[in-house]
Amino acid sequence: MAEDLLHNWEKKAAERQKEYARFLKRAEKNKVLKQLPDLHEEAFEKVDCLQCANCCKNYSPRFKTPDIKRISKHLRMKEGEFIDKYLNLDNEGDYVVKTKPCPFLGADNYCSIYEVRPSDCERFPYTDEDVILKRPHLTLKNSTFCPATYYVLEKLLVAK
Repeated sequence: MAEDLLHNWEKKAAERQKEYARFLKRAEKNKVLKQLPDLHEEAFEKVDCLQCANCCKNYSPRFKTPDIKRISKHLRMKEGEFIDKYLNLDNEGDYVVKTKPCPFLGADNYCSIYEVRPSDCERFPYTDEDVILKRPHLTLKNSTFCPATYYVLEKLLVAK
């Protein structure tokens, strides 16, 4: 069943954006939040991020001040140096990587700063927290490139 669900998921996710949007808008928050931990875990039993890495290849996390401090220290760089070398300010005033794919993504899809990665990376794709409902625009976007987000939304739709 899960393999069928994930087969051709990009096309299916694109086709179901309106349905996902309606669901996220009307979802019973407490009912959904109770389901998320198990669905999140189930999704990651089926999806191997190292086979995908779409998030690292096409998007950037926000680098918050604690992330910048931690990562620059890990890289033995001054914070300003780290920012100049790797980051830009986006139109929302957040620091994001200058290049895509992420400069810390290796050819093997492993992250070279995994242990100190930005909190956005650690939390992504937010399928085990209320962000999935609080930021529906982000959830919809994530469902178009993250098979785990797609999987969780599909399972939520079936369970409603």
